[in-house]
This record gives sequence, structure tokens and C-alpha cells, in this order.
Amino acid sequence: MTSISILLRRTTTKPIKKIIFPIPNPNPTTQIPHFTQNHPSCPCPCPPQPYQIIHSFSTQSSKFPEYEMPSVTWGVIQGRKERLVSRVIICDYLKTLGIISDELEQLELPSTVDVMRERVEFLQKLGLTIDDINQYPLMLACSVRKNIIPVLGYLEKIGIPRSKLGEFVNNYPQVLHASVVVELAPVVKFLRGLDVEKQDIGYVLGKYPELLGFKLEGTMSTSVAYLVSIGVRPRDIGPMVTQYPYLLGMRVGTMIKPLVDYLVSLGLPKTILARMLEKRAYILGYDLEETVKPNVECLLSFGIRREALASVIAQFPQILGLPLKAKLSSQQYFFNLKLKIDPQGFAQVIEKMPQIVSLHQHVIMKPVEFLLARALPSEDVAKMVVKCPQIVASRVELMKNSYYFFKSEMGRPLKELVEFPEYFTYSLESRIKPRYQRLKSKGIRCSLNWLLNCSDQRFEERLQGDYIETESIGPTFCMGGKLELPGNEIVSDEEDESEDEVLFRRTVSL
Repeated sequence: MTSISILLRRTTTKPIKKIIFPIPNPNPTTQIPHFTQNHPSCPCPCPPQPYQIIHSFSTQSSKFPEYEMPSVTWGVIQGRKERLVSRVIICDYLKTLGIISDELEQLELPSTVDVMRERVEFLQKLGLTIDDINQYPLMLACSVRKNIIPVLGYLEKIGIPRSKLGEFVNNYPQVLHASVVVELAPVVKFLRGLDVEKQDIGYVLGKYPELLGFKLEGTMSTSVAYLVSIGVRPRDIGPMVTQYPYLLGMRVGTMIKPLVDYLVSLGLPKTILARMLEKRAYILGYDLEETVKPNVECLLSFGIRREALASVIAQFPQILGLPLKAKLSSQQYFFNLKLKIDPQGFAQVIEKMPQIVSLHQHVIMKPVEFLLARALPSEDVAKMVVKCPQIVASRVELMKNSYYFFKSEMGRPLKELVEFPEYFTYSLESRIKPRYQRLKSKGIRCSLNWLLNCSDQRFEERLQGDYIETESIGPTFCMGGKLELPGNEIVSDEEDESEDEVLFRRTVSL
């Protein structure tokens, strides 16, 4: 029988007591360090006594049992010499596996090879290879029970499938060092506060796992506040983050604001820009100097007017991020060769329908070939395309039905189609037929523009008037201003509020 001295720490102000428990030596063959102790009342050194140091850990159950930590995870407690020997043995073991252990030299490692083997095998079961571990060998410093299992359990709980956990860890291995309660849970709570749906949390973090390492009061908060300040509706922040979570990692001063300022300088109103960002948040990811500015200069070089740039961007925001020069060159050559449309006419087409740059040429040719087969001259077809580029994106089956109704029921000359090619963009069943029947019953004959280019309410007013009014242009939108309708009516949802009041209201609602 040997004796062991255990020091018990107490949280009270009472003095520490020393309690002696006689216990047998668990392994008589194992050498236990000896310490010589002199008692104040003893004039000579006492015989060496074996001592074993035992650290006490709290085993009180945590609030969340699934995250309860074990008491000891690093193996037996060693002296300095033993730690050095163990480190050499573990590093040799890792080298036999092909793992580079240089980055682990300054870190505390487990005391036995068995513990390290457990970590390596656990990571391999997740789907990580030795090459993946070599990309971030610091993950081997994480305890399986204390770090890895609680983190993976929480990630699965918030919606990341178990089959994707290995990929997630490979993309962002730093997550294994994080505290669930202190670091991970607050980020998830922040995302939910932005109206990111609970079922979308796993998708958002899967696309951008680095979010789990951001400070809440840093980039994430400032980027959201700035977007709201330019007119983005707070209720749309959640869908924007779901679509493009990278916006939360963008710095306002160096990435978001310069892009916004540049687009506004082109004549794009902030209100329209805010609506664009709400629907296509990925626009924020376009590089201003490398992509956006060169594409704007490219549009100008192909004949698009500077005053039309804002309209082009508002219609097709993706044009800012395309390899535009190659696409415009190819389409311009195609329009000139096949459709007999010169570069000036091509520029007009782009201004009216910028989506043309991404439209496949065989898709464009189908409506064109249909019109040419109706005995329309190629010059007239070219005029129709320049006036209404939308017809090249129309379905030929629908164009056939509309054309046959135009010839058989309406009995009008082809010249009217050349003058008003927009006829093919209206629904035959819901607009063309009902309105034509109403006109026929009243014995009224009018142009296609007067018949179709108005709302249902305006059409009824025209019929009640029993006269054919002078044709007027449709709504116009002056970039940099508000929507103006004929009659100088101003359309605005916030006429009575100043810009400061609107900004204050949006900030408070966030």
C-alpha cells in the first residue's frame, strides 16, 4: 500500500485541506516519480514517497447533453522529457501516413499515438484524404470528443446533411476550432434575424462557410446597413443573403459602395438599383475595375448611347459581368451577315433588348425564317427586328397562330405587321381576339397600335368614347429621374417623404 496526497480546490473562502487516501499502486512495474519532502517538524529528510498528481474536472451536466465534454481527452499527464519523446513518436507516425507535421511543432499534441490515430481515422471516415489534412494539418490538434463531435453535431442540427459534413470541413476546417455556444450559434441567430429561412441556413453556410468565422458587429452588420440605406427593403435582405451569401463578407468602403456609386454615376437611380440588387444580389460580386468598367466601355464602343446605358443595365444587369466584347463581336457579325442589320441598327437592338447578347443564334433564326417564309422581304424583316427585337425571342408556334388570325380573321395587309411588329408579342387568346371582336361588333377600324398598345381599362375608355383618339407614345422612363406618364403624371411611392425620412424609416425597421 502506498499513499497519495490529493489537493482539493474549493470555491469558498475556507482554507484548502489536505486529505490522504491510501491506494495501491495500479502498476507495480511502472516507475512513479519520487519527490523528497521535508516536514517542518522533521530535522532530517523523509524517505522518498511516491506521489501521483491528479487534476479534478467538473463533471456537472451541461445544459445541452449532446455537447457534454469528457473530463480528460489528452491521455496521461507527462513531464517535459516524456512529452518530447511522445511528440517525436507521434510525428514519426504522422510521417508514415504522409502527413506533414511541421505546423504542429508549436502546438500541444496528445500524449499517445492511439489518440492521434483516433483523430486521423475519424477525419478519414468523414471523407477527408491525407492531402486534405495536409492542406490544414492544424485540424489534428482538435480533440475528437471535445471539438470535432460537438461542432459536427451542431452543423448537422442546423441543416447541413451528414453526407456533406466532410466537404464542409474540407472547405472550412477552421470550424473545428470554434465554440458552438460562443461562435457558431450567434452567427446562425444573426442569419435568422435577417429573415433567412430556417431551412435555408444549411444551404447558406454550405455556400459560404466562412460566415461562421465573422464578427457580428463587423462586416456583416455594416454591409446590411448600407444596402438598406440605398433603398433595399429590409424584408428582402434574407432572400438576398440566401441567393448570394458572399455579400455579408464584402466591405462597404472598398467593394459595395464604389460599385453603387459608379452605377449611379451612369444615370441609374438608387431606387431602381435597389430593386435590381433585391432580385440579383450576385451583381455585388462583379469586380468594378476588372469587369464592370471595361464592359461599360465596350457597350459605348459598339454604338450604344451613353444616355441609354442605364436603361440597358436596368433591363439586363447580368450584362455587367459577361465576357461582353467577344459576345457583342459575334452577335454583331451574325446580325450583319444573316439579318442584313448594320452596326447602327445592331446598337439600337441592344438598347431595346440587351438580352440579345446571350441569345443563341439558332434561336434567333427561327422567328426570322418564319417571317421570311411569309413572303416578307429581308429588308422589312430587318426593320421589324430593329423596331421590336423581342420578336426574335418569340416561339414560332405562337407566331403562326397570331399570323393566321391576322390574315384570315382580320384580313389586314402585311404592311401593318411591318409597321407594328409588336403584334407578335401579345397573347392571341387573352388580348388580340377579345379586343378585335369588340371592335368588330362596333364597326370600328383602327391601327394595331391603337388596338393593342394600352391597358384593358384604357381600351374600355376608348370604346366608350366612340371615337378614335390621337395615338400617343407609351410611358417613358428618364434615367436619373422618376417614371413619367403622358400628361406629366409623376409616379412615386414616397412623394411626401424626404430622403432623410425614408432612410430613417428603413434603418429603424431593420
